[in-house]
Amino acid sequence: MANAPAETVIRVRDLVVDLKAHRVLNGVNLDVYHGEILGFVGASGAGKSVLLRTIIGLLPKRQGRIEVLDVDLDQADEDQRQGIERRWGILFQQGALFSSLTAGQNVEFPIHEYLDLSDRLMTEMAITKLEMVGLKPDVYRKYPSELSGGMIKRVALARALALDPEILFLDEPTSGLDPISAGDFDQLILTLQRTSNMAVFMVTHDLDSLHTICDRIAVLSEGKIGEAGTMTTMLASQHPWLRAYFHGARGRAGRQAVVES
Repeated sequence: MANAPAETVIRVRDLVVDLKAHRVLNGVNLDVYHGEILGFVGASGAGKSVLLRTIIGLLPKRQGRIEVLDVDLDQADEDQRQGIERRWGILFQQGALFSSLTAGQNVEFPIHEYLDLSDRLMTEMAITKLEMVGLKPDVYRKYPSELSGGMIKRVALARALALDPEILFLDEPTSGLDPISAGDFDQLILTLQRTSNMAVFMVTHDLDSLHTICDRIAVLSEGKIGEAGTMTTMLASQHPWLRAYFHGARGRAGRQAVVES
C-alpha cells in the first residue's frame, strides 16, 4: 500500500447482527482501504459471510453503522443506494450464476440493469470481461452446466467486474478449486486488483491466498474483530485461534517447521 494516508472505502462501526435469535456479530468495527486486498478470516460459522452480506444489504442489522464510499447506507435514498451498488462487484460462493442464462448473459446482467446500451455493445463488453478473466470468447454462449468449476468462478468474476467496480467483494473465491486452479485464481485477482487499484474484501479460509495476495488480514472472533494487520502481525499474535490457524500442521509456518525438523 502507498505511504500516503489510506482512504477508507468501507467503514463498519458497532455492528450487531442477529440470526434466528442468535447473535452472530456483536460490535464489529472494521475499515477497508482503497487499493488494498483485505483477507477476512475466522472459524467456521463465525459470521464471515454474514458480515459481507450485511454490508451489501442482503441481511438486516440490529444496530450499528455501515458507510461505503463515504455514504451512510442507512441515510441513503434509493438513487444514492443504486449509485453505490453500481460501484461494487460481488462474487458469491460457488459463483451463483443464473443457470438459465449463458455465461455471456450472466456477465451482461449488471450491464443491462445499470446502463442503457445496445445489445451489440453489451455483448462486446461481456466478451471483453470474459477475456479479462482468462476465458475464450466462445464461452459467451455456454451455459453454466457446460462449464467446469474453475470456469464458473471466472465467469462469476467477470460478472462482478462488468461495471469496473471500485470495491470487489469475494466470498470464498477459491473454495472447491484444486490447488493449481486456486493459485491461478489468486494470481488473476492480484493482477486485476493491481491494474485497477480497486479495494478487495475477500472472505476466505485459504491460507495460501492470505500469504500470497492479501495486504492485510482481519480476524473475526467471538462476534468482533479480534486482530487486524499484516501477515507478520498474524504470525506474531499470541491469540490461541490464530496460533492454531497459522502455525498448525496445515499452516505454512507449521509445514515449514515439519520440513526443517
